[in-house]
Amino acid sequence: MIKPISVLPGFDLWPGLLDPKAQNDLTRLALAACDVAPPAHYETAYGKAMSVTMSSFGPLGWTSDKTGYRYADRHPGTGRPWPAMPRALLDLWAELGDPGTPPDSALINLYRGDARMGLHQDRDEADPRFPVLSISLGDTAVFRIGGTSRKDPTKSLRLSSGDVCRLSGPARLAFHGVDRILPGSSSLVPGGGRVNITLRRATAAR
Repeated sequence: MIKPISVLPGFDLWPGLLDPKAQNDLTRLALAACDVAPPAHYETAYGKAMSVTMSSFGPLGWTSDKTGYRYADRHPGTGRPWPAMPRALLDLWAELGDPGTPPDSALINLYRGDARMGLHQDRDEADPRFPVLSISLGDTAVFRIGGTSRKDPTKSLRLSSGDVCRLSGPARLAFHGVDRILPGSSSLVPGGGRVNITLRRATAAR
């Protein structure tokens, strides 16, 4: 295990942690999950469709519409359970997240074309003591992170395929987002683009 880079207090980055085979395997699994649980442009609370399409692995999936943000145990379109979480994700969480409490949700974000993600906080989980792990696959993303106030200064960095980062402690509720992706910087994702998988513990530990 390579040592992480501490970008900000609580925000750690493992550059190139996943080797090419692991990247390919996870990308294949994520796209197969999207065949079962079709990704959607969820709406914000203000009724605007997001440019990123989303799906999920695990017992719970994150969804959004005009009524608000929440976790649900079934895909809002098909009414079926979300695809099972791959062992590789469970193992990664046990190593970098929390070895005693498994994740119960893995959000799959698919960036194509000019898709981006505005600054936001991950605050829909029951207990922010659990970290969020983020896995980058495919095209490089220009990632931005700040503090716990939207007015705090931000820092920009590039996340490449195979990079893994963790938001925990003082950075767990930091505002963060993706300004853009760099098309053609990777050939991993068929048709181009970026797959981002974020592992979370949405419910409180028993």
